[in-house]
Amino acid sequence: MHAQLEKILEELQTFLGKDQLSTNETVRENHGRDESYHEMALPDIVVFPRTTEEVSKIMQVANTYEIAVIPFGVGSSLEGHIIPVTHTLTIDFSQMNQILEVRPEDLLVRVQPGVTRMQLNKELKKHGLFFSVDPGADATLGGMAATNASGTTAVRYGVMRDQVRDLEVVLADGRVMHTGNLAAKSSSGYHLNGLFVGSEGTLGCFTELTLKVYGIPEFEMAARAVFPTVRQAIEAATMVLQAGVPIARIELVDEQSMEQANAYSGTSYLVKPTLFLEFHGNEAGLKQDVEFTTEIMNDNGCLEIFFETDNKARHELWEARHNLAYAYIHGYPGKKMMTTDVVVPIGVLADAIEFARQLIDETGMIGGVLGHVGDGNFHSLVMMDLNNPEDVARAKAYNARLVEFGLENGGTCTGEHGVGVGKMIYQSREHGESLNVMRAIKHTLDPKNILNPGKLIAEV
Repeated sequence: MHAQLEKILEELQTFLGKDQLSTNETVRENHGRDESYHEMALPDIVVFPRTTEEVSKIMQVANTYEIAVIPFGVGSSLEGHIIPVTHTLTIDFSQMNQILEVRPEDLLVRVQPGVTRMQLNKELKKHGLFFSVDPGADATLGGMAATNASGTTAVRYGVMRDQVRDLEVVLADGRVMHTGNLAAKSSSGYHLNGLFVGSEGTLGCFTELTLKVYGIPEFEMAARAVFPTVRQAIEAATMVLQAGVPIARIELVDEQSMEQANAYSGTSYLVKPTLFLEFHGNEAGLKQDVEFTTEIMNDNGCLEIFFETDNKARHELWEARHNLAYAYIHGYPGKKMMTTDVVVPIGVLADAIEFARQLIDETGMIGGVLGHVGDGNFHSLVMMDLNNPEDVARAKAYNARLVEFGLENGGTCTGEHGVGVGKMIYQSREHGESLNVMRAIKHTLDPKNILNPGKLIAEV
């Protein structure tokens, strides 16, 4: 393989500058791990393209020499998506980070894949606009599209797949194609946006994205509602949704996680199951929504509810929620976090979260449960010692039982983190015969299996 790598490097050097190509071990290490607990593995070569044309040429070289290719954003994925399983050329898109066009009248923006969420929102603010998907991390938009990311605002605005109007994609053989157009709807052809978003780098490399954006709300209000039990909190959240309140975020944090949040963020919130809520709209309309929501909360045994309109106070409230992962990591140095990611129908969400909490307590693990209760997506944050095989096995068994619960109840093994390598073992159970259709599509677009092999729908 060494001789082949030398030939690949020679070809790449004909059109890439010295600063666009690296075999340095430290650079390779930085591209051989993500935020997950999965074991690091190094790519052989890392390249830093600046144009679609360069990406096309890189793919042509990779296709000729049949070396694996992994697209890379900032490495914030949680299921080992960017960790190589064979000899690999990693394409780092950090130098393709331009906001190419803002179209305020169309509520659209066109960007390169290395643009990050916060970078985009800083630019959009000048136009009175914002991009809605908020996974917590300041991920790249290309990476967010690759995993169909979502987050706390999905209950109101939808997930990444709902925001993508068009993708420019470089295929395995270097061809460049578009998956959509600028129109708000279309009945023409297959829905390629839906196919490529969430494909985790197994079907092509994204080089441009055209995305929906939204007007910044006239008025925003945050709230924190405390309940005696998780079930009461979820029942209250469900009733808010059923009542048609246009809630922008509605998040559940369990008792143990509230304690961890207080310790990390310096807050003094009541240590009970808590809903974090946010409302977007005009002031008059929100006043009615808040009154209705308060009534629903109180009908479900709410112990206390606080509303915040001040920007600083709202920011502090959501910082406590967003920083929960760091709160656990900071609180247990030397341990690694496993983050589960199951989605169930909302009607069984309370059972699922109670089951998740009970399992943590029974096994003696350290962790908490939180959820995007508006869409049935919940996460367990479980701390484990990677140097202790029993600890790792216990955490993996815990994850497996949660997935099994989700699938038995009509849910899915992953709602927003993606499959990567961590969730492949559940794909056959979840998808059945349709998994073979997915593999047929993969083989048609990538017959040499060079695009992120061993991930998403690979044979296991």
